[in-house]
Amino acid sequence: MARFETDTEARRLGEALAALRRARGLSQAEAGARVGMTSQGWGLYEAGKRPGLFRPDVQRRMTAALDARPEDLLPGVAASPTPVDPPGMRSEGANWVGPPSGPTRRLQLSNDELAPWAVSGVVLEYVPGRWPRRDQGCVIELEDGELIVRVYETSRGDVLVLRGGPGGLVAEERLPRARVRAVSAVVARLEFA
Repeated sequence: MARFETDTEARRLGEALAALRRARGLSQAEAGARVGMTSQGWGLYEAGKRPGLFRPDVQRRMTAALDARPEDLLPGVAASPTPVDPPGMRSEGANWVGPPSGPTRRLQLSNDELAPWAVSGVVLEYVPGRWPRRDQGCVIELEDGELIVRVYETSRGDVLVLRGGPGGLVAEERLPRARVRAVSAVVARLEFA
């Protein structure tokens, strides 16, 4: 990416980074931990107060922590009003991914099984039908209609590997796909004061 000189461009690049982080449902502390920095350090990049975000190597490191690419920062800093990808679509390598299958939904947590990722009272916003990425929260609808919230790790054949639940965030759970009706990615954690 080209080097941007003005404070406005630095803020816009930082805002794009913040939007990517929020879309992944991560706090500044969680995102910073993925690259070995504090939440304050991450926040300085988001505020446009660290010029290093213009460097391609820093962009790769920061966006990789969010399971994204440096190009994903472009919509936040592009001089052209035309988006990089057509509306409702985004590029993921050679594949094109369309818009989410439906509107977002919300679910309020009633326990602390996912602390410190999310605690009782936090409202999770999720997109039905959007598959989560590794270390992303997800809402799982079981065959009996029960909704559970976990952190997605991976999928191995006919088993989902998750974290969270009664054993807390460090506990690994293997959930047979036969028990699962739907899996939906959490895209935001909302905390109301």
